[in-house]
Order: sequence, then structure tokens, then C-alpha cells
Amino acid sequence: MLDDLIARVARLGQEKFAPRAEQYDRDARFPFENYDDLRAEGLLGLCVPKRYGGLGADFATYCRVAAEMGRWCGATALTFNMHACSALWTGPLADDLDLSAEQREELEKLRTVHYQRIIKDGAIYAQPFSEGSAAAAGKAPFGTLAKKAEGGWLVNGKKIFASLSGAADYYGILCTEDRPERSMRDTLYLAIPKDAPGLTVTGDWDPLGMRGTVSRTLILKDIFVPDDAQLLPRGVYFKAASAWPHMFMTLSPTYMGIAQAAYDFTVQYLRGETPGQPPIRRRMYPTKQIAVAEMYIKLSQTRALFERTIDAAKVNPSKRERLDAYATQYTIMENANDLCRLAIRTCGGQSMLKSLPLERLYRDSRCGSLMLPWTAELCLDRLGRETLYEAGETDE
Repeated sequence: MLDDLIARVARLGQEKFAPRAEQYDRDARFPFENYDDLRAEGLLGLCVPKRYGGLGADFATYCRVAAEMGRWCGATALTFNMHACSALWTGPLADDLDLSAEQREELEKLRTVHYQRIIKDGAIYAQPFSEGSAAAAGKAPFGTLAKKAEGGWLVNGKKIFASLSGAADYYGILCTEDRPERSMRDTLYLAIPKDAPGLTVTGDWDPLGMRGTVSRTLILKDIFVPDDAQLLPRGVYFKAASAWPHMFMTLSPTYMGIAQAAYDFTVQYLRGETPGQPPIRRRMYPTKQIAVAEMYIKLSQTRALFERTIDAAKVNPSKRERLDAYATQYTIMENANDLCRLAIRTCGGQSMLKSLPLERLYRDSRCGSLMLPWTAELCLDRLGRETLYEAGETDE
């Protein structure tokens, strides 16, 4: 199945996604046409379990397919992550958790609603996370609040850098139950429809890179959603975040794909095989050969970490496996940009033209280290602390 999925995405990427990527970037426009193609191929249901009509991709399969998507259009792969996680988190990852019989029964009812929307209606789900606070890093409750009301929830708050703003059919909002004493254990995961009264998309979107994600701000004002709008039962998101930490690594495949694309471009360019460019070969220069060798080594090292870590991902990982996840996330995000840097230096001034993809790859790759909840800085912070302290240890 994996080979077939990657081949399907590669075909879409070569024929459709790559030719469109430049214009999406220039206009900071969401890749609607790419999503039409994904819908037609049944790929919106990539992580929906097979018994619900989806393709049944597990965590590692998703990561490999998403990396191939990122090779052709970073913005499409990054936004697809937000959609796919709505099924991945509520499907195979939730099935691994230690849940009560009542929670499993409720989970089954809830996810059936959302999976039907994806499979039958072709619905797109977003996953707004950031609020400009410590919540997205897992260090505080979310500031967006959901107050229990008769038959559902009343939601108020704000999400920034909300990818797919104005493009998604449903926004999977992470929020905190509004109680006198708020806790991360009270996190709710609610699907809010795009046309819900009280939902506003606001602000401009003119960033350095990942311009096609259109990650504008969402304002939520007294939005009522019914109980079946929950994507996970109450309390289950916190269990997942604690027991399945690799769930926060799903952004990294996009940047693994970008790293591969930078290497691919460099080889193609030096061989004089870049579409639309004169067939001038530059491969005979020793400095170019050495640079490509260095790129190959860095790419191979990065991919080896990526492959090992996604295959080791599981519920309740060991300390070593958790630390490896942080190290892998950091390595991919930093090395993707470094590979793009090497590619530009090696290919020279022509490669900086906006008519060629390398300039866009460089800008997109720089965004990876800033991606919550595991930014490069947070990965270093957690690695340093968790290698030196065991759970519950202090210096007091």
C-alpha cells in the first residue's frame, strides 16, 4: 500500500502540485486546486481507518506520504498535515490509549460523524493550535475556552497562525473547559464549522515562507457547537499528548520533503536538466561535486533519523525514544534549511530567481524551526532538561 500511495502523490506532485507552487507562493493563495486533486484521488481519507471507508494509513505511513507531498509543494503538505491529523489522532493513536469502555463507546460515536464528513462529503479539517502563549508548547491550558451549555459548548477565544483559514470546512479547535480552576487535563478538541455564527477570519497574510498556507487569525465569539462536535471525548486529548508524544512530530515530514527537493534541484541544475533553462552543464567543477557530496551525506543522515524515529513511534515510548523524537524534529527542521542554503551557494545566482523553485524552498524551509508545539528551541530545551533530569527530580 505504501508504495502505491507514494506513487500517487508523486504523480500528482510532478504533474499538478509543482507547476502550481510558484503562483500560490507569489499570491499567498491557498492551494484549492491541489485539494481538489487530493479529494479526487481519495487522499483526504488517508488516515481515516479502512472500516470507515478511508485508506487506513498509520503514523509511519502518513509521515512517508507527507514527505513525498512536501517534495513538490511545501504549503500543500503542511496544510494537509492539519487535515490528516484530525483522523490520525482520533483513529490509530486514540485506539492505542488506555480508555474506559465508556470513553471508547463515545469515541466511536464521535469519530464516525467526522469520518463520514471526510469520506462522503470531501470535507477538509484544519487544526488551529497557536495562541501566542505557552499553551501551544504544552506548558499551560489553552486560552480559548469552552463553557458547557445545554446540548453542547459555547466557545470563545482566538487562534493565530491558523493554517487553512477561510479554506477549511471545519476547524478542530483545541480549547480548555471553562471551569473555576483550569487545567491542561481539561483540554477539549472541538470541530467548528466554517459558517458557524461568531467565527471570523481576520488579519493579513504576507509572510516570508509557507505563503500558501494562508494562516490568518481566527476569532471565536460565543460560538455554540453541539456535543457531537467533539473530535475526542473529554480528557482524551491530554492522555494522547502525554502517552503518544510523536503525534507532535507530524509537521516534520513536510520539511523532510523540502530537504529532498533542494537536493533534487541541485543535481538536476548541475546536470543541465532544469526545465525551462538552457541545457548548460556545471557538473564538471570539483567544487560543485564536493558540495553535492556534502548535501547527499547531510540528506542521508537526516533521512536515516527520520525513518528510524517514525518506525519507533508508539504509545508510551521509552525515554530514549522520546529524546530521539526531539532530536529528529530538530535535525530535520535545521538541516532542511541548511540543505537549501548549500543548494543556493552551489547553484549560484540563477537559482535565486523566483521562476525557479529553490528560492521558495529556502524561504519555506526557514519556517520549520518556528513550528509549534516543537520548535527548534523547545526541542533543545526539552532535550537538555530530560537528559539531565528524571521525572519529578528537582535541585531543591
